[in-house]
Amino acid sequence: MLKTYPVCHPDTGVTRQVLSQQPELMVVSFGFEKGAKGALHDHPHVQSTFVRAGRFEFTVGDETFKVGPGDSFVIPSGARHGCTCLEPGELIDTFTPRRDDFL
Repeated sequence: MLKTYPVCHPDTGVTRQVLSQQPELMVVSFGFEKGAKGALHDHPHVQSTFVRAGRFEFTVGDETFKVGPGDSFVIPSGARHGCTCLEPGELIDTFTPRRDDFL
């Protein structure tokens, strides 16, 4: 069954929309304006990030790197991470298990 989830505004210049979810897996779209930040945080979920559009600088643990369209990477459970948007864009994140705090 297809369900549409609302668009949220978790931070200035950032939108979040759950695209699909089950207890074991969640897919989420994050839209970013230039200069918007995904604050440093951590969570127990394994996260995979795909850059659909835009350019971002990410910090994961002690590593900082830049990514652009088509790039993807995995953030281990418990790793402190965050990003800054260098060019407006969209990230598609998957989480396992589901981020119940996003529902």
